[in-house]
Amino acid sequence: MAEVRAGSGKVTLFHQEAPGGLTYRIPALLYLCDESVFLAFAEKRSSAKDEHAKYLVMRRGQKEGMSVQWSPEEPLMTAILPGHRTMNPCPVYEKKNGRVFLFFICVQTHVTEWHQIKLGRNAARLCYVSSQNGGHTWSQLTDLTREVIGDDLRNWATFAVGPGHGLQMSSGRLVIPAYAYYIRRNCFSTSAANCARPHSLIFYSDDHGQNWARGQLLKNLRTIECQVAEVARQDNIQVLYCNSRSPDKYRVEAFSMDNGGHFEESFLCKELPETGGGCQGSVVSFTPVMKPLEPGRRENTAASSHFLGSHHSAALKTTKTWMVFSHPTSRHKRVNLGIYLNTSPLAKSSWTAPWVIYDGPCGYSDLVVCEEGHLLLFGCLFECGVSSECEEIAFQLFTDMELLRNVREA
Repeated sequence: MAEVRAGSGKVTLFHQEAPGGLTYRIPALLYLCDESVFLAFAEKRSSAKDEHAKYLVMRRGQKEGMSVQWSPEEPLMTAILPGHRTMNPCPVYEKKNGRVFLFFICVQTHVTEWHQIKLGRNAARLCYVSSQNGGHTWSQLTDLTREVIGDDLRNWATFAVGPGHGLQMSSGRLVIPAYAYYIRRNCFSTSAANCARPHSLIFYSDDHGQNWARGQLLKNLRTIECQVAEVARQDNIQVLYCNSRSPDKYRVEAFSMDNGGHFEESFLCKELPETGGGCQGSVVSFTPVMKPLEPGRRENTAASSHFLGSHHSAALKTTKTWMVFSHPTSRHKRVNLGIYLNTSPLAKSSWTAPWVIYDGPCGYSDLVVCEEGHLLLFGCLFECGVSSECEEIAFQLFTDMELLRNVREA
């Protein structure tokens, strides 16, 4: 069993067998608070190429205090559709019934995303499996493509969910982030690829996962892989925040006042630069914790005094929640994984400069937060390596105090 403690650095959960050989990609992470268990998911591939994806795998991590013990890898063999490869794990936990939903797409074998976009012909299916016992066993696959997308599928060159975690909002709504290449019918180009434009969106359920629907596409900017987080205003109105990958040099942000049915006009975030051709990133919201002072001390640390003192009070005049975001920090290539903090999520230009938790090649990542009394922990599952980001998928655990000590205001 692999073990990791907060503050001790990363532990490898999935490791590439050899360059060009068996590879693990596309991390997704879920935390089950009632069981103190992490579920770490990834794609198992015969090589690093997208079209060589095979099926999903999982590892369970039992948290005890500030450490996590990881069990061996398990294949998820019910999450398979014959003649298709399984991609983009996107888990969400439905708290009322204690049910884990694991969404993913099943793509026709050997059909690449670019081939679908080039021909304007979708080859992906929207699917999920679920578990009632914390991921020990999984249901048979459910294909939601016709029910949720229906006839509009002819307008989608392709689509995918996540990747990374979904969200259950305080209203109970389950939210699965997604994106679609929408074919513009008023396009006069002879190339289908020139007429297909990427837009983020969500799939959602308001009845604990019995039925699912989809929201409207984000408009005005090109948006691809995305994640969402819920922000609570001081008046208790909930805002759904979306953070999307973009080919336009910066991440794209958008807000929804109707739980993701539609998003207001999206905008480029100059504090969150994209990496070369872009890369997936992860975002999660949390409620900051005021730490009890140690006897005889007037403040916890310089960092905590700054953020949890006067800055804390000012930031929470607008919201009750903060956000963290993970993404490679280089503007040119996928290197140096950074953690960004936002103490005023509803205000533009409010992200800190990043705390780099991994120096070197890195790629996709997924964040979760563990809020248990005065203990506030973050887990990050991320692709990394020495020569390539495809060499391994690692897990790192850190506390809110570590985060506050290491970020600085931009």
